[in-house]
Amino acid sequence: MTEYERWLQQPLDDQDLTEELQSIQGQEDEINDRFYRELEFGTAGLRGVIGAGTNRMNVYTVRKATQGLSNYLLKHAEGKPQSVAIAYDSRIKGVLFSKESAAVLAANGIKAYIYPQLMPTPALSYAVRHLKCDAGICVTASHNPAKYNGYKAYGSDGCQITADMADGITQEIGALDIFADVKKMDFEEGRKQGLIEYIGDETMGAFLDDVYKESLTGDASNLKLVYTPLNGAGRVCVLRILERIGIKDVTVVPEQEYPDGNFPTCPYPNPEFREALQKGLELCEKVQPDLLLATDPDSDRVGIAVNQGGEFKLMTGNEVGILLLDFIARVKQEQGKLPAHPVAVTTIVSTDMVDPIAQHYGIEMRRCLTGFKYIGDIIADVEQKEGSYESFLLGFEESYGYLSGGYVRDKDAVDGSMLICEMASYYKRQGKTLVDAMNDLYETYGYYQNATLNFGFEGEDGMKTMQKIMDTLRSDPPAEIAGTKVIGRSDYEASQSYGDKEGVIDLPKSNVLEYRLENGCKLIVRPSGTEPKIKIYLSGKGATMEESLAEIEKMKAAAPGLLGQ
Repeated sequence: MTEYERWLQQPLDDQDLTEELQSIQGQEDEINDRFYRELEFGTAGLRGVIGAGTNRMNVYTVRKATQGLSNYLLKHAEGKPQSVAIAYDSRIKGVLFSKESAAVLAANGIKAYIYPQLMPTPALSYAVRHLKCDAGICVTASHNPAKYNGYKAYGSDGCQITADMADGITQEIGALDIFADVKKMDFEEGRKQGLIEYIGDETMGAFLDDVYKESLTGDASNLKLVYTPLNGAGRVCVLRILERIGIKDVTVVPEQEYPDGNFPTCPYPNPEFREALQKGLELCEKVQPDLLLATDPDSDRVGIAVNQGGEFKLMTGNEVGILLLDFIARVKQEQGKLPAHPVAVTTIVSTDMVDPIAQHYGIEMRRCLTGFKYIGDIIADVEQKEGSYESFLLGFEESYGYLSGGYVRDKDAVDGSMLICEMASYYKRQGKTLVDAMNDLYETYGYYQNATLNFGFEGEDGMKTMQKIMDTLRSDPPAEIAGTKVIGRSDYEASQSYGDKEGVIDLPKSNVLEYRLENGCKLIVRPSGTEPKIKIYLSGKGATMEESLAEIEKMKAAAPGLLGQ
């Protein structure tokens, strides 16, 4: 309440904030929700609801974070001038937060390079490396609903920041008063002094050139597409790369073509969910393309629906990852370009079906924690050991994130869109759809199925409830799930596996629990790092598709009980 009163008395720069603070006077719950904590800064940066207060995304929380980043960079500069690249997507106040970040950096004597128009998140990762910056900021809330915005921080390698760097920045942020300790400079003054510079077209051109270098066939001209950028940042880059691989027949969903942070036709702009693709699917019924492509607002994820005999079948992130791994290895093998020691990467919550495919092609399949920064670290490791990233074939997450090259260190829907279209074109020439190709892989390698459940826990009590659930699962682990005995479990926070895979886990600590069942199925519990929810990942395997899906349904029914619901 004291902090609320202090904010209320400040001459705030953003009139929206003053009006919001005045409108909640006397509403204790509303005040508490905005001020009971500060937005937590971590390896994913900041993410929260846009609004007034320390627990909201606004110019003051953004400036404070940027001052913390500035202090951290200057402490570790070793006399070298520092620079930071900045990008933003279509989110509400995205331009404002980006310019305010640039202005704080400039006030601290740090050069800020800022894209003059909205750009995909991977283009920010690219700019950090291309311009040899010391850090990067991308103002985005990825696929969250319209009321959110966020602030992703990147290191000099183009990866999202490490846990150590996040801790260092957090310490710097914690030492600051949100009003008194933040240095400020007028944005245009920063430009005049040469401390703020717009990123030129050359950088975007170089980004698209490097994406195109990952092309495997160079020709997908036989495809007909419907594409939706979901009112986000993907439109320009995705359409340009599709043009380069010869695709001329592209219909863009008109209601979702241009940037709009309100996302009026898809309240939850996440290509994982059918609701977000509804407008695209409706258009597909009229246009009858081979494929529907959908990129999320910051264009680092891509979802697809495949025309299967006039019906449009959505494919999961795991299925597309499986298809891409097999396609990349298959084509490189056909072309005589498969590296001597190929490496692919996915996360601990992604499908196990990639393992037999990797074995077939002689690919080393590495697993890492959820978060593309960990995949980026492995790309860097491959590059360092072998002198280039040519041995790296693919990194993917089950949440629709893909990357086939080392030119960036984040998932890239521009690259993903290109490869998916080349893959669809490749199979179309054989008289197959991607659904047909996936069914062939199921018949060859087994029927693996996956599902993800989300359980929301809003507000201060919600965070406490989530922690209590995880504590209970650790202290009293289940002996059986869905009527099947648990034969092994892993606690990634304790870095320890028990039962069938006894031993130490050689990964960074993470608040994740895994349960392996006697029938070959698996269940993983993980609190989201960016949203107030617990995710449960289900992995089923059966002798037939029906059997595998039946196991998934059993685990779905058992999941709420596992969380005490």
